[in-house]
Amino acid sequence: MKEPIFTGSGTAIITPFTTDTIDYPALGRLLNFQLENGTDAIIVCGTTGEAATMSYVERMRAIEYTVRNVDGKVPVIAGTGSNNTENAITLSKDAALAGVDGLLVVTPFYNKATQTGLVRHFEAIANAVNLPVITYDVPSRTGVTIAPETYAQLSVHPNIIGTKEASGSFAQIQKTRELCGEGFYIWSGNDEDTAAICMLGGSGVISVAANLIPKEMHELTAACRRNDFAAAGRMQLRIRKLCEVLFCEVNPIPVKTALYLMGYCENILRLPLCEMSAPNRLRLQETLKEYGLL
Repeated sequence: MKEPIFTGSGTAIITPFTTDTIDYPALGRLLNFQLENGTDAIIVCGTTGEAATMSYVERMRAIEYTVRNVDGKVPVIAGTGSNNTENAITLSKDAALAGVDGLLVVTPFYNKATQTGLVRHFEAIANAVNLPVITYDVPSRTGVTIAPETYAQLSVHPNIIGTKEASGSFAQIQKTRELCGEGFYIWSGNDEDTAAICMLGGSGVISVAANLIPKEMHELTAACRRNDFAAAGRMQLRIRKLCEVLFCEVNPIPVKTALYLMGYCENILRLPLCEMSAPNRLRLQETLKEYGLL
């Protein structure tokens, strides 16, 4: 049976920027903060990392820097998805050369592939590398979802080990578990769904909130792994308000603003993302104070 690349809380790390490039000292501080507080994996160049606005060279350098600085302490997973299969293959091959432990590959956006097209897309990428591949289902951003029957087809591929599920459909997740069995792993793609997905047999979360509260997200998923869902439920409720405010505007605007307020990076986003509205920024700031983060 295939093994999960990690269990627990993996942080979908932001990419801090200067006015014209990646802010590597800030990225180093963020990685150290994660490692010192028990995160179980680092996911670099995903949605939260603003990979869509980074050049190919920037993406590869961010991946290489992360691998080098994490230095094997936890798995590093690189976001290498694209709406162009050949581009995704090239990114995936180069990320493998950079030394990542696995790949996170989003459904191809804008093209809105059929389910047959999704199977061929993911299989082509998985055939091109000798690394664990996690698919990423986020229909709110891509306009397409992975059906449970499609997961069942993908699950037989030796390199496709599971999925990051951000569809919000628990019926779909239950059916996927039934069709794919124990050797296909599911990670929550929504912080607020973490305990519930773990209760359905999920392996943890790929988390935005863990940028701010890595220890708490690690502890929540640890409670799930020891089947203490009463404790996990209490922890989930405790972070509800923080998770809510982190998505009051499109991710990663609030989480990057929060890390700026906490002193970890500059508040620089790349267009078409822009700064938070004044009312939401005030709401975020007050929530951070409430959670003892400021």
